[in-house]
Amino acid sequence: MPQAVEMQHIRKYFPSSEVLATDDVSFAALEGEVHALVGENGAGKTTLMNILYGLIPPDKGEIRIHEKPVTITHPNDAIQLGIGMVHQHFKLVPSFTIAENIMLGIEPARAGFIDGKQEAEAVRKLAAEFGLPVNPNAKVSDLSVGMQQRVEILKALQRNARVLILDEPTAVLTPQEVQELYTVIRKLAANGRTIILITHKLLEVKDVADRVTVLRRGRTVSTHNVADVSIRDMANLMVGREVILQVDKESANPGADVLVVENLLVAGAGDVPAVFGLSMTVRSGEILGVSGVSGNGQTELVEAIAGLRPADGGKITLLNNDITHADVRERRITGMAHIPEDRMVMGLNLKTNLDENVIVTSYQHAPYSVRGIFRFDSVRTLAQRIVNTFQIKSARVGEEIKTLSGGNLQKVVLGRELDASPKFIIANQPTRGLDVGSIEFVHKTLVQERDAGAAVLLLSVELDEILSLSDRIVVMFEGRIMGEMHIDDANEEKLGLLMAGGSLEEDVATVAEGAGQ
Repeated sequence: MPQAVEMQHIRKYFPSSEVLATDDVSFAALEGEVHALVGENGAGKTTLMNILYGLIPPDKGEIRIHEKPVTITHPNDAIQLGIGMVHQHFKLVPSFTIAENIMLGIEPARAGFIDGKQEAEAVRKLAAEFGLPVNPNAKVSDLSVGMQQRVEILKALQRNARVLILDEPTAVLTPQEVQELYTVIRKLAANGRTIILITHKLLEVKDVADRVTVLRRGRTVSTHNVADVSIRDMANLMVGREVILQVDKESANPGADVLVVENLLVAGAGDVPAVFGLSMTVRSGEILGVSGVSGNGQTELVEAIAGLRPADGGKITLLNNDITHADVRERRITGMAHIPEDRMVMGLNLKTNLDENVIVTSYQHAPYSVRGIFRFDSVRTLAQRIVNTFQIKSARVGEEIKTLSGGNLQKVVLGRELDASPKFIIANQPTRGLDVGSIEFVHKTLVQERDAGAAVLLLSVELDEILSLSDRIVVMFEGRIMGEMHIDDANEEKLGLLMAGGSLEEDVATVAEGAGQ
């Protein structure tokens, strides 16, 4: 097959952060293939594709599209060349309809006015052509994340993209939405389009890609047919060492109850109940995993426990203290730490520096402030200790953090939350968007906290993560706990049944019925 994209000797240095993002990188993708681009956070994947899409100018290098040399200085140049990009953080206008977003800038007009009917009809035809059904008149603000991503893909296809770049496309999708996206990707490739998949999920590479290129520290390591490399091979190439893919942990030795939730009732959007009479216990020295498809009350549960959303009924007890109506500071003083699901919005302030981010939860305590006076030396000492302990590459005391990779940003959150040895830790989607090396570090850290006696409440949409880390598992569906099991009794089939609203009793009955036939 002919080459659709060829990038030769691409170099990009960011002087403001002193980061050499891509160093003599070469990359090529063929027409009609799904080509995965993998590497640790900060390896240069997104920078390379931002150069291809015209968002960042390269310092050096050559780009060829369909074997012809081109100059791309702006996304408009890329679009004219048939290149589309769906970013990890979508670029849609929430108040606009699907049709208005897809046709933005190329609206059909009549007598100088936008023709809404023709616009909607054009989107219907486009959606039917590619098997991506949408309601053109639905507002983007009302759409699920998976449907928003579909709109982004249709927007690129409307501009006749022959090369489609997908940046971490499954980072915020449910398992069902992931499978739907895989179907779309395969269909587009079968129609001759080139899909470049930026991802850190190696199982995803095996499931959907034809070839894979590995980057490490801004350089090209190698390119392989996916069929010829294992997940372990790719992980080792990405990190440059042997990676432990399985969590190494001993059996738990749980102690006293640390968190007790009784008959909790929490309202969601529009005051509609999101958590219904939920009860559970987390003990010291154990990890309790909460599994479930996103949107089944997990976010509201966590926010109620953390003090970010009021409890409308029931009781929450932490270390024998009733914290049902306590504020966030009281809960932290009692012994709670919170690793939030969105490090970019809730976990960190990217507009400020490392020191302010690590002190934000403890600035009012000694030794960081005494009689209301900041002790900057103590704050800098804390920041440096977290950088050293959590091996946060490129982070410097007193400097901005916005240029750090996703994995290093998550380490900043971990360092801040775990520095005071909390008794209870909420870990909500702790490895979302991270590469295999960073995932390994986060998992190891949470197990160490468990072994030191902390009670850990783990929420994750990744079944592999729940099964690898948890000592006990509960499954949520529509705001309720559908079942609880010890890790020795858990598997994907049982969890999947509960996640869909079934019960383990139904599963046993089905097995018994089959045996009797």
